[in-house]
Amino acid sequence: MESTNITVAVGMSGGVDSSLAAAILKNRGYNVIGITMEIYGGEDMPVKTNGHACYGPGEQEDIRLAKEVAEFLSIPHHTIDLKNEYRTAVLEYFTEEYLSGRTPNPCTRCNPVMKFGFMLDRAREAGIAFDRFATGHYARVCCIEEQKRYVLKKAVDKKKDQTYFLYGLKPGILPSLLFPIGNLTKKEVRKYSDEIHLPVCSRPESQDFIEGGDYSGLFDRKRIKPGPVVDVHGNHLGIHKGIINYTIGQRRGLGIPHSEPLYVIRIAPKENTIVVGPRDHLFSDTLIAGNLNFISIDPPQSPLRIKAKIRQNHMEDDALLIPSDGDKIKVVFDSPQLSITPGQSIVFYDNDILLGGGIIE
Repeated sequence: MESTNITVAVGMSGGVDSSLAAAILKNRGYNVIGITMEIYGGEDMPVKTNGHACYGPGEQEDIRLAKEVAEFLSIPHHTIDLKNEYRTAVLEYFTEEYLSGRTPNPCTRCNPVMKFGFMLDRAREAGIAFDRFATGHYARVCCIEEQKRYVLKKAVDKKKDQTYFLYGLKPGILPSLLFPIGNLTKKEVRKYSDEIHLPVCSRPESQDFIEGGDYSGLFDRKRIKPGPVVDVHGNHLGIHKGIINYTIGQRRGLGIPHSEPLYVIRIAPKENTIVVGPRDHLFSDTLIAGNLNFISIDPPQSPLRIKAKIRQNHMEDDALLIPSDGDKIKVVFDSPQLSITPGQSIVFYDNDILLGGGIIE
């Protein structure tokens, strides 16, 4: 038992990871309270699935399961209505980025702004008192004693590590955070959940941002217009169905017969044009990023050797981070990277420590 005087609010999604996080903390002697965001605005989703996602009509089942787990653990549970905040902070951001020819990552936006932001603020405004906050993320918070500084580190299970999605957290929040499953593998999480008979122990993971994976229903169709598809020399090849349907590196769905495979090389929103070309045009060793946040170090004032990751499923690679004027940095990789995509997040590491990140411009 660690403490009977500390109250921890646990963000519960109705999934196995956050449910086990709550169970672990209760077993350690904390006073545990479950809180769950309610974000779905009631839109008709184009595709229905048997699975569950971050956003969609399946939310009520997620909330029901979170409450069932809370009852099983004999802890209180509260639902926090954040529909308006989510629409403004995530959905509108998501659609505007796509309409601007960029490819946003909603999770890197949702975590710092919603789960670790509005949800905690609204819970406290509702009179829910707690000392610390925990989630079922695969990550670890550690204190480096000699620096007297808290840092965010990768999870033990590198295949499940979710620090990429957490780079936007403000440094001051780290001392109050707990990630109870960060030292466990996914296999161990499943095993322990089964051993204590958690009601959700066999529930599959959420895979999509939007239920069914089709987010076209979020857009104002009047703003989606067909336009030209050209090659890297400006030659007209065809007509696209609206720039929201394309991302850098995309090959499928172009509908353009050609003697060699073509990929989306660039999206030009002002001209409403998609530029396509051969795969070798997708490689680059340099990018500029903005909207920076450094969570484990102070913003660097001089060039810094790092490892950088340009998307969640990308293997991080060696690079030089070069501060620029204003809120910008240049990142120069030791070797060219495939499909550097504006709108995606780039994150920086020093071994297991997540240093920070930004948005690729």
